Amino acid sequence: MPGAASASAPAGPAWGEASVTAQQAALNSVIVWADGAEAVRWDGRGIRGLPILLKDNIETRDMPTTAGSLALSSNAPGRDAPLVARLRAAGAVVLGKANLSEWANIRSTNSISGWSAVGGQTRNPYDGERTPCGSSAGSAAAVAAGLAPAAIGTETNGSIVCPASVNGVVGFKPTVGLVSRTHIVPIAHSQDTAGPITTTVEDAAIVLTVIAGSDPLDPATVEADARKVDYRAALNAESLRGTRIGVMRFLVRNYSPDTQAEFERALQALRDAGAELVEITEAPDLQAVGASIQVLMTELKVDINAYLASTDPRQVPTRTLADLIAFNAAEPRETVLFGQELFIRAEATTGLEDPAYIEARARSFRAAGPEGIDRMMSTNRVAALIAPTTSRAWTNDPADDDRAQGSSSSLAAVAGYPHLTVPMGFDRGMPVGISFIGGKWDDAKILSLGYAYEQRTHERRPPTLGRD
Repeated sequence: MPGAASASAPAGPAWGEASVTAQQAALNSVIVWADGAEAVRWDGRGIRGLPILLKDNIETRDMPTTAGSLALSSNAPGRDAPLVARLRAAGAVVLGKANLSEWANIRSTNSISGWSAVGGQTRNPYDGERTPCGSSAGSAAAVAAGLAPAAIGTETNGSIVCPASVNGVVGFKPTVGLVSRTHIVPIAHSQDTAGPITTTVEDAAIVLTVIAGSDPLDPATVEADARKVDYRAALNAESLRGTRIGVMRFLVRNYSPDTQAEFERALQALRDAGAELVEITEAPDLQAVGASIQVLMTELKVDINAYLASTDPRQVPTRTLADLIAFNAAEPRETVLFGQELFIRAEATTGLEDPAYIEARARSFRAAGPEGIDRMMSTNRVAALIAPTTSRAWTNDPADDDRAQGSSSSLAAVAGYPHLTVPMGFDRGMPVGISFIGGKWDDAKILSLGYAYEQRTHERRPPTLGRD
């Protein structure tokens, strides 16, 4: 495998296939290992030699990219996404491709997090009967279980931060436009981004420093080179001291009682670290934020058609979203658990010039960004906003009393602003995270605040499932 450690490399823990036990394999978090993954070792310092998994909607030159769909099972265009090229150039070692919620959870409202027709069901390493969340399920579960110290996930709305939270690891969704989306199977260009999933904020900062940057093929990244910094160097364990933090109380009541209790404990830790907490009880227009579904449906059709057109027709006979719908309808393995009503809804949209789409994008972005995060931060004179990321991982049993989940993802997702989740504690034995959210290009500040909280609390405890 390109970049794999040689026999003379410094000794260190084994990663990749060499670290897979029978229990870890049962997590179903990795679709394919790269050639040579069994030989990878890393000294635990920096990016050089860092073993990293990639969500299987991110293209690599040496492995297929399936997005979990049988329609893309032979999709091997032989090219690295720019973020992958950056990782390889910096000396990181690509271990393989992580399982995911098929099509990044956009095919059906009834989709099952962590399931794909190609990879099967990803399991949560803390409890195999509970969800790994998604869509970056395999990326988060693999890091949590120790198969890799880092992975790359993607997010449109919650797909990095939710799986990171319920699998007890760190997840960072950058400002949209900081990291290239070229050669990543898309959902919607207004909200899509890739980002790191790691066990520590420091490692997330190391990875982000490498993958951030402008890409001429992705117009959203035009400012990235000017905006990026050395995110690891910007970390400050004392950054909470004297900093005003906004507590989004209007969200907190939606979480489980145990998660709310863990959040109150986290708030005290923040106070003890010198932060000044400001209660925010007035919610933005969350109904307007929800208009983003029209944006996702319209952009999905446009963006997936453009992506399919970039693939080799000999490898990917399905050339349009309409072709995918027909493929799924004819392939029982695709629809055995749920349908494709969102695909069908997206196919009915009429393009980026549709006034309904234009209005939905303007309305949802305004409510989430300028009149949401930006207004809350400026009115309350706070440097960041916090809330629980989500409650404990749920099961698919409707009789379970774990249905009150809550989510902090939509505001930052629709606005395209940075969102970090850090382990906060446990809800009935399942990990939960705390979210740090900021304004556009506040990535370094948000990482530093989360780092200061992490260094104060050290709440992460690895799972026992999947370990020797």
